[in-house]
Amino acid sequence: MSAFDNPIYTDADAARVHLEAQRWPDGPACPHCGNADPEKIKALAGKAHRPGLYQCAECREQFTVTVGTVFERSKIPLNKWLFAVELMTASKKGISAHQIHRMIGVTYKTAWFMCHRIREAMAEDVKSAGPLGGAGKIVEADETYIGKQSDPQPSPQRKVRPYIHRKNAERKRAVVSLVERGGRVRSFHVANASLEYVREVVVTNVSRESTLYTDESRLYTNMGKEFAEHDTVKHSAGEYVRGTVHTNTIEGYFSVFKRGMKGVYQHCAEKHLHRYLAEFDFRYNRRTALKWTDPERRDSALSKIGGKRLTYRRIEGQLEAQPKA
Repeated sequence: MSAFDNPIYTDADAARVHLEAQRWPDGPACPHCGNADPEKIKALAGKAHRPGLYQCAECREQFTVTVGTVFERSKIPLNKWLFAVELMTASKKGISAHQIHRMIGVTYKTAWFMCHRIREAMAEDVKSAGPLGGAGKIVEADETYIGKQSDPQPSPQRKVRPYIHRKNAERKRAVVSLVERGGRVRSFHVANASLEYVREVVVTNVSRESTLYTDESRLYTNMGKEFAEHDTVKHSAGEYVRGTVHTNTIEGYFSVFKRGMKGVYQHCAEKHLHRYLAEFDFRYNRRTALKWTDPERRDSALSKIGGKRLTYRRIEGQLEAQPKA
């Protein structure tokens, strides 16, 4: 049987039961007051109430499993939401909103909005996740450029010149990524790849006890002294590996990210770039090499939908060009 034959993708009630099991493994919990006492939460039944509606005896409020999540107040059936989550989490390089709108039977605008809500759910809580690396662990750091900036912001100390020569780099969107070998990746869209921004991202997201590997960029020369060990490879001289010293892991991540952005999504407004980074980070951190399966990735995304209410107005107007450190 195909994974897409699962009834949670065709039956709204089956999808609701599955989502309740993911969000409430110990039984319903009121999103309004936090009450989780099963004796004080009543399932409302009958023709006057829709399936899955509960009432809390503490605050007297009614709620469903979607209240307080990115699915809240959506008229789209839950089975279509779960199908979209499955498609996005199982596609290594992403899946376009046009493809989703054709596959699940919603308008393109609806599919686009759904995709952004799901990306919001995928976003990692950096503070609770803790720093990357640690004693005896290796973290690779690098920056890349993709697309043109909406409002170019060259760094003053660089006098509109990048640290490493890249054509028109000062006009492109800068992305700084950190990857722990054999572990997680964390990416940030920054206003520009200056010493200030790059250092803030690295030192606040990587344990000082880590070994840091980078290329020869002057961005990391002094910063590297703040870690247990720092070594570089000189790409400009054709050196890419020297023993265990290399940045091939992070380059591999950039390869998947750029193939997805250019080949699947093709265009991304700068104000939305941080959400696309969250999507690629989510899948990389749950990749097959770490023994994750497609259903596990789907359920991991569903477990993160709470507390991330996202409205269309917020999506259209929000810009996060600064590091979320």
